[in-house]
Amino acid sequence: MSALQRFESKLEEVISTVFARTFRSAVQPVEIAAALNREVDNSAQILSRDRRLVPNDFHVELSPSDHERLSQLGPQLIYELVEMLQDHVTQQSYVFTGPVHITLEPTDDLTTGRFRVRSRSVSTVTQGDGEPFRPSDTQVRRASAVLVVNGEELPLSAPGIVVGRSSDADLRIDDPGVSRRHVEIRVVDTPAGPKVSVHDLGSTNGVIVNGKRVEQATLADGAVLRVGNTTMTLRHQGAG
Repeated sequence: MSALQRFESKLEEVISTVFARTFRSAVQPVEIAAALNREVDNSAQILSRDRRLVPNDFHVELSPSDHERLSQLGPQLIYELVEMLQDHVTQQSYVFTGPVHITLEPTDDLTTGRFRVRSRSVSTVTQGDGEPFRPSDTQVRRASAVLVVNGEELPLSAPGIVVGRSSDADLRIDDPGVSRRHVEIRVVDTPAGPKVSVHDLGSTNGVIVNGKRVEQATLADGAVLRVGNTTMTLRHQGAG
């Protein structure tokens, strides 16, 4: 039995026959499940002969009426969708970049019975000891520069940090595309402001700065740095 078939069977226990009738002309839960499977199949990136990386963060956009109907199923629907997707990924030998998140969102530009899926890879980012970063507002304000990762502002200060997948990295990214010690971000305080540079530490997949692969480069305010499947933005404090 496939992951999709198991999903249909388990969902029958959640939706009563009477409630299921309200879905006749609307988006069916199994349609969303099939679309999520197609999304990971179409987005898979080859890491090696036996490993392919797929997104782990999914937004399902629905018409307001479909969103209202599906929301009546409560958290159980999301739980079953996540479990189904994990089964599919296991069967296909894919690799997630982090925990799976599925969100249902209403949008006014879709009519009843139509939906779309958007996905992205969001890696888990922690300190080297595995603890999450929880900088205070004061720490962020006092830093000469900050690195924005997954919406979080991480203060930078001299001499800088090492980014990688290893536990001895200062900024640890749980991303199969990131090497154990991937890149060093160096910070030098000068009278004119912080000088921030990036240095590839011999990583397998390299370092991309503003769309171009580099061995080392000075990072201006707003520079976009990509390591593996994780994107980071540098912001100089007080810039602009």
